[in-house]
Amino acid sequence: MSPVEQTAQTGRIRRGKAFFAALVPDQPWTNVITARPPRVAAGDTRVHRTEVIPSLDGLRAISVLIVVLGHSGLQALVPGGLGVTIFFFLSGYLISTLMLAEHERSGGINILNFYARRMFRLMPPLVVTLAIAYGLTYSGLLAGAITSKGLAAQLLYFANYYGLFFDPGNTIPEGTGILWSLAVEEHFYIFYPLLMTLLLAIPLRRRTIGALLGIVCLVVLAWRIHLVQSPGFFADRTYYASDTRIDSIVYGCILALVMNPVRQPRRSGSMSQAQWGVLAIAAGAMLLTLVYRDPAFRETTRYSIQGLALMPSFYFAVRFSDNHLFRHLNSPWAMTLGTYSYAIYLIHYVVIRLIDNNVPAVAAKSYILFPTALLISIAFAAAIERLVEPYFRQLRRKFRTEPARTQPSLADYQ
Repeated sequence: MSPVEQTAQTGRIRRGKAFFAALVPDQPWTNVITARPPRVAAGDTRVHRTEVIPSLDGLRAISVLIVVLGHSGLQALVPGGLGVTIFFFLSGYLISTLMLAEHERSGGINILNFYARRMFRLMPPLVVTLAIAYGLTYSGLLAGAITSKGLAAQLLYFANYYGLFFDPGNTIPEGTGILWSLAVEEHFYIFYPLLMTLLLAIPLRRRTIGALLGIVCLVVLAWRIHLVQSPGFFADRTYYASDTRIDSIVYGCILALVMNPVRQPRRSGSMSQAQWGVLAIAAGAMLLTLVYRDPAFRETTRYSIQGLALMPSFYFAVRFSDNHLFRHLNSPWAMTLGTYSYAIYLIHYVVIRLIDNNVPAVAAKSYILFPTALLISIAFAAAIERLVEPYFRQLRRKFRTEPARTQPSLADYQ
């Protein structure tokens, strides 16, 4: 690229950032790792700066777009379930990275603070979404039903098992069934901080912990195989249940422990031929999981292969974020959409079912339904970011764990 082209490109990026900054005040990206300055001796001119894990917001953006496309009637072409699997993997990778950072700077993991931050991060948008969904159902605009048991299951992160074993019929508003995935994550995070605190206190090497988590993935795979071969098996059992899907989160945890790209020397520009080869193998493996439709494979090995394939994909996307293949993941639009992804995920299917119930002519045309639902969901997410998030972000900051010793450190999950 010539100097003139570089200058023009920089100008476009700055203009783009200015535009999206107007949408997101202060750009509070949730994958921030903040280096806090230590106490330094006089004359020490080292500079510490805030770093953002590259590409993660872009990967969030891709994930939520996959989910919305799938729910917009394009499931045969765009596998919405893959978007959820990517969300799971990303969650395990990011939270493990932040837990390790907290342990390094403070000598431990404050579990109560972790739970408090999770609650103030996840609950406010969830409560607003459920209020809208139940209000629309009460008014007759959204199909479904209103029951105390259904609402309790959703608020207490039991939606997946409630839908599998306890829901005798349609007892929740349409579009809120996607909350099963939040239940999977929260069931995992009930135990994971406790486990990490124990293993890091022993202490075990990070790669040893990664190996132990690898055994967990094998156990979950064996459990899925057992269920698939059992009498009375139904596919929803392995798709929605926490005990059969947590390995998608664990694979992300393993990447953070064993070969975390954030801890590797940052690389710009081109990848080696060997690295391209590894990425091509990962892409081929992922493609196999999408085109091979054998039911037993899809409910057992598919999730394991996808988790393994996401490891090099995430690694290269973070470490080689300036590469032409990954640089768009760090564009202003991708970062903004990634920031909004949680709220978009919560509301998008409610919007789709609302349109289907009231404007079936629009719902019948996926090429109209998708952009309509996406734009409404983005507007909802922007409203959450401006009107709800600032207050609860301040609350989360009160539950950060301060360092116990003076040294360069990384900030907690925002």
